Amino acid sequence: MSWDYKQVIVVRSDVKMSPAKIAVQVAHASVSAIHNMKDDAVYEKWFNGGQHQKKVVLRVDDYDCLMYLYQRCVDAGLPCALIRDAGRTEIEPGTVTCLGIGPSDEDSVNKITSHLSLYR
Repeated sequence: MSWDYKQVIVVRSDVKMSPAKIAVQVAHASVSAIHNMKDDAVYEKWFNGGQHQKKVVLRVDDYDCLMYLYQRCVDAGLPCALIRDAGRTEIEPGTVTCLGIGPSDEDSVNKITSHLSLYR
């Protein structure tokens, strides 16, 4: 197990959102995944550690890909959060936009996300 910790946010690339909307959805996913953590020691190591709260934003092609990753996170016991938009601005209510994973040890997160590309 790695002693480095990170958080990954996975964004659906098929949902058309402005850069500002994407930023808000990523923030929601980050905070919500942290809120779902059960291990305070991991949170402290990530928050106060030398990695400066490492976060990475990645992309998937569609809903099915995101849901597959979500289930893998649940099965692995990783803290995670699916984000469904309220629909008050740009997209339909209930649209699943992204997934927050971790923070958790980097090896565990990488087992699920290492094949994904950076969101650009």
